Amino acid sequence: MSQETARTGTGRGGMVWALVITSVAGFMAALDNLVVTTALPAIRADFGGEMHDLEWTVSAYTLTFAVLLMFGSALGDRFGRRKLFLAGLSIFTGSSAAAALAPGIDALIAARAVQGVGAAIMMPLTLTLLTAAVPAAKRGMAYGIWGAVNGLAVAGGPLIGGSLTEHIAWQWIFWLNVPLGIALLPLASLRLKESYGTGAPLDIVGTLLASGGLFGIVYALIRGNIDGWTSVQVLAGLIGGALLLAAFVRHGIRAKNPMLPMRLFRNRAFAGINAASLLMFLGMFGSIFLLAQFLQEGLGYTATEAGLRMLPWTGMPMIVAPIAGYLSDRIGGRPVVAAGLALQAVGLAWFAVVLSPDVSYAAQLPALIISGVGMALFFAPAANLVMSSVRPAEQGIASGANNALREVGGALGIAILAAVFSAQGGYGPAQTFVDGLGPALWVGSAAVALAALAALAIPRRRAAAERVGAVRGEGRELVDA
Repeated sequence: MSQETARTGTGRGGMVWALVITSVAGFMAALDNLVVTTALPAIRADFGGEMHDLEWTVSAYTLTFAVLLMFGSALGDRFGRRKLFLAGLSIFTGSSAAAALAPGIDALIAARAVQGVGAAIMMPLTLTLLTAAVPAAKRGMAYGIWGAVNGLAVAGGPLIGGSLTEHIAWQWIFWLNVPLGIALLPLASLRLKESYGTGAPLDIVGTLLASGGLFGIVYALIRGNIDGWTSVQVLAGLIGGALLLAAFVRHGIRAKNPMLPMRLFRNRAFAGINAASLLMFLGMFGSIFLLAQFLQEGLGYTATEAGLRMLPWTGMPMIVAPIAGYLSDRIGGRPVVAAGLALQAVGLAWFAVVLSPDVSYAAQLPALIISGVGMALFFAPAANLVMSSVRPAEQGIASGANNALREVGGALGIAILAAVFSAQGGYGPAQTFVDGLGPALWVGSAAVALAALAALAIPRRRAAAERVGAVRGEGRELVDA
C-alpha cells in the first residue's frame, strides 16, 4: 500500500467508487443545462406559458447555479465536502421530483431554481472529492473520464430530453434524476471519504450582491418586451442590477476574503479567457434555446427528431476535443480557442443566412457541424488557459469563477436573444418564428465573434511563460532576502 493510499484511506476500490459517484453526479447536473431545451414546446403546450415563462424554466436553474457555485464550494471546504455533497445531492434529487410533479409553470420555475441550488453545492465538490480519493499519478486519467461523462451529458441533453418527452412525457426529464440520486446517496455516504479545505470565511455579502445584481438584469431583459423598456420595473431591474454588480466588483477589490478576488482580472490572460467564456456561452446557449424550439414549432420535427438533428452541434466535442487538446499542446491554447470561437460565430451566422420557414436539414447541416467543431475547439484549451493563467494556489478560485461566468453567460444569452426574438417575431406561424429567430441568431453570432477577439487579447504562450518566470524569479528573490 502506498503512503498516499494509507493517508487517504482509499485503495483501488475506493478510487473506482469515487469516480463512479462523482461522474454520475456531474452528469446529472450537466444534463439539466440542456435537457429542457427540446421539451420546451411540450411544456408550453401543457402549461400554456409564454416566451418569458419558458426562459425562466432554463434561467432559474442557470442563475442560481452560477451565483452559488463558488459559495457551494466554500461551504464544502468549511463544513466537510462529503457532508455538503450529500446535502446538495439531496436538494437536487428532491427538487427534480418537485419539477416533475409541478402543477403549473410557476411551480416548475421554483423547482428549477432549487435544482440550481443543489447543483451549485454538488457540482464543484465532485472534483475535490475525486481528487481526495485518487492518487496523484492517476488523477489525469480520472479527470479525463469525469470530463468525458460530463461532455456526454451536454451532447446527449437535447436528444435525451426529446426522446423522453416524445415517448413518455416531458416530466421524465426530471424523474430521470430521482432514482439516480436515491442510488447515489447511500453510496456517497459509505464510499466517499470526508475532507476539508482551508476553512476560509464565507463571502455572504458577495454572494448576495452577485445574486441580486444578476437577477435584476435578467428579470429586466425578460420583462422588457412585455412591460415596456421604459417601465418602472424594467428600469429598476436594469439600474438596480447594474448598481449591485458594481458593488460586487468593489467588494471583490476591497474585501479580505472575497468570493471572486478582482485582482485576478489584472492578469490579461485570466481576464481574456473569462470574457471569451462569458460571451461564448451567451451566444451559444441563447441560440440553442431558440433553435431547439424552431426545429419543432417551425419545421414540424418531433422532439426526438429535433434532438437527433442537434447532435452534429452538441455531440461534436466528443470527436474533436482530443484533436483540440493535441493542437493546444503543440501551438498553445490561444489560437485554438480563437479559431474555435470564430467557427462558432460563422456557424450561427450561417444559420441566420439559410433560415426560412421551409429550410431543409441539408442546408442547416453545415452550420451545425461548423458550430460543433468550434465549440469543441473552445472547451478543452479554454480550461487549460484558465488554470495556467493563475498561481497553483489560486486555481480552485479561478476554475470556480470561470464556471460561474459561463453559467451567467448562458442565462444572459437566453434573456437577450429571447428579447430580440420577441421584439422581431414570436410564436405562431413559421414565418413569424423565422422573423424573430434570424435577428436573434445574428446577435448570438456577434457575441461569439467578440469572444474570439477577447481570446486574441490573451498573451501568446512565450510571453505568458516569460511572465510566469518573472513571477517565480521575484519569489526566489524574496526567499533569498
